[in-house]
Amino acid sequence: MADSVGGLSQPFDLPVRPMKARVRETPPSDEGWAYEPKWDGFRAVAFGGGAEDAVGMFSRNGRDLLRYFPELRPALLSLPPGTVLDGEVLAVVGDATSFDALQQRIHPAASRITRLSEEISASLVAFDLLAREGADLTGAPYAERRARLEEMFPAMDAPPWHLTPVTYDFAEASRWFREYEAAGCDGIIAKRTDGAYRQDKREWVKWKHRREADCVVGGYRVHKDGDKLGSILLGLYDESGHLHFIGHCSGFSNANRAEMLRRFESLRSEESFGGADHARRPGAQSRWSTERTLEWVPVEPGVVVTVSYDQLEGNRFRHATRLERWRSDKPAEECTMEQLVRPTGTGFSQVVG
Repeated sequence: MADSVGGLSQPFDLPVRPMKARVRETPPSDEGWAYEPKWDGFRAVAFGGGAEDAVGMFSRNGRDLLRYFPELRPALLSLPPGTVLDGEVLAVVGDATSFDALQQRIHPAASRITRLSEEISASLVAFDLLAREGADLTGAPYAERRARLEEMFPAMDAPPWHLTPVTYDFAEASRWFREYEAAGCDGIIAKRTDGAYRQDKREWVKWKHRREADCVVGGYRVHKDGDKLGSILLGLYDESGHLHFIGHCSGFSNANRAEMLRRFESLRSEESFGGADHARRPGAQSRWSTERTLEWVPVEPGVVVTVSYDQLEGNRFRHATRLERWRSDKPAEECTMEQLVRPTGTGFSQVVG
């Protein structure tokens, strides 16, 4: 059964399962593609317009995001009645998006939510239009949905609303890929101009940054099965010689995991990361996490691996890394923070402005 949004009956049920993207090393560059910046926030399908009780905002997994971002309710009320939008909730700090700041907003206490809504106010970036005035637009081609979104946007074009830019020129998208990273974009999303919006289907293309770094293995986590390696914990040295935890790597074949566990068990030590109060150690868990174990085993720093990563968040890898090679030829002490690339370029306000 369809839902009622803003007093208008919708032709599809809510919450919507957002359309997805698949990662490709080489982006599509032929005719018929549109390119948008890929934002690093919480994916959100928002609906509203009209009455206070007819607004909502859900994550890709159907979680109620409006509960954690109450300051966005007026923005949803500004939508034309019967509107459903796909977009991203962002926290902007120093003219760049900050996922760490955004994660702080997810808290169970209502008083904390209220305080954080004032200290770390959220923004909304819209990039697709699923329904307008109660009419289903998911079957319409992207080019039409984008045009309808642009027509509607002037009436709501004020903070916290932002309309993501789009280009149909691959050369321009390539420039964005290089220059917009400093604003918090971790790549480009490519969409077929004639493509429909297909819920939960992975038909868009994600073109992401990929860089390499030589890291020290400072610990490991045991696989949930208990008899093989789950992941290795990676570190880099700061200028004072302290090893900081910066991320993990878990993409190993099952055939190698048992042998890898035996190898690292022989390297166990009392400590690895740390040596200073400010040194980052493993253990931080997102409030979105469920039953993922935080137990880890330190090893003597000495094993070096080259991993590839897509994005940094402060002094850590934003996502899991990919193992590229083992580096038996490189001393662990040469694996320093200096090799991490800090993007420079256009700020968030210029990208959406």
